[in-house]
Amino acid sequence: MDKMNIKNLREKIDGVDKKIVEFLNSRAMITKDIAQLKIKKGVSVYSPDREREVLNKLTVINKGPLSCRALEAIYREVMSASFSLGKKLRIAYLGPEASFTHLAALKRFGSQVEYIALDSITDVFLRVEKGEADFGVVPIENSIEGAVSHTMDMFVDSDLKICAQIILDVSHNLLSNYLKGQIKRVYSNPQVFGQCRSWLQENLPAVEKIEVSSTTRAAQIAVKEKYSAAIASLLASKVYKLKVVCPDIEDSSQNATKFFVIGKSDANQTANDKTSILFSIKDKVGALHEMLLPFKKYRINLTKIESRPSKKKAWDYYFFIDLEGHKNSPCVKKALFELDNKCKFLKILGSYPAGE
Repeated sequence: MDKMNIKNLREKIDGVDKKIVEFLNSRAMITKDIAQLKIKKGVSVYSPDREREVLNKLTVINKGPLSCRALEAIYREVMSASFSLGKKLRIAYLGPEASFTHLAALKRFGSQVEYIALDSITDVFLRVEKGEADFGVVPIENSIEGAVSHTMDMFVDSDLKICAQIILDVSHNLLSNYLKGQIKRVYSNPQVFGQCRSWLQENLPAVEKIEVSSTTRAAQIAVKEKYSAAIASLLASKVYKLKVVCPDIEDSSQNATKFFVIGKSDANQTANDKTSILFSIKDKVGALHEMLLPFKKYRINLTKIESRPSKKKAWDYYFFIDLEGHKNSPCVKKALFELDNKCKFLKILGSYPAGE
């Protein structure tokens, strides 16, 4: 009786699958037509604002039992497949393969685009600026270790815009083809060692910690070198054929990294946006306070403020600010106009959907 019920239920699944394939192909034909129209107009086939709108609508209409997170993951691949129907997107990222930036890029663009792994953040910016990649993915901030200064510095002189953000929950794993007690050396990058400091002190206090350029590079060394291990992603364990000796060894469960998608234009306005800017100030008492007054005046929430040396003059700084709202919304527009009149230099880095 149970076998008959299972058979009947599987036949129902087969029928649903047939409809799903038909609907997916119907959707693909429409997106293909849209892509062709965008290409004729010289517009990118990737629209962060439209992507966010689609995902938000799915959340509203979803009645379960699939979670909204699961549905979003499915639709990311559906949209990734749609990108490949027109001009295939080229996405540059800070590599090599299986780095956390690679994971972030996969999370946003799926598997059906062309990925270009590059050795440095500078290279990612250059490839996009030259048109050799449509978009780039670069790290900007870790919730524990703070801002990625190299990325911030690149925005000072680059004309590229921030068009989307990606928040990636970071999981660090001890990878090796040796038992934990046999490990004599552990490889990873400095930031990762900082994020796993307590765990390493408690579990591998006598093991040598060797800093390398990336977690992927660590995995590449560990797979070849005797009694060695790497701290890297689960994807790195699959790519480089390493066993997961200990999973989730990061000291904080709240460990996340924010990445920016950079391109030649920022996103259109949505119901929930963020804007990133940088500015420099005149060297006088109370100058920074004065710069922030327009945001208070128009009740605009600032979610981040960070300073960086300008590298052009001693003790001269740029200030990076993230604020709520799109640059074209009335209040943000007024605040930025007033700031521009007060500060020495202002640059709008981009407006992009805040939802993640």
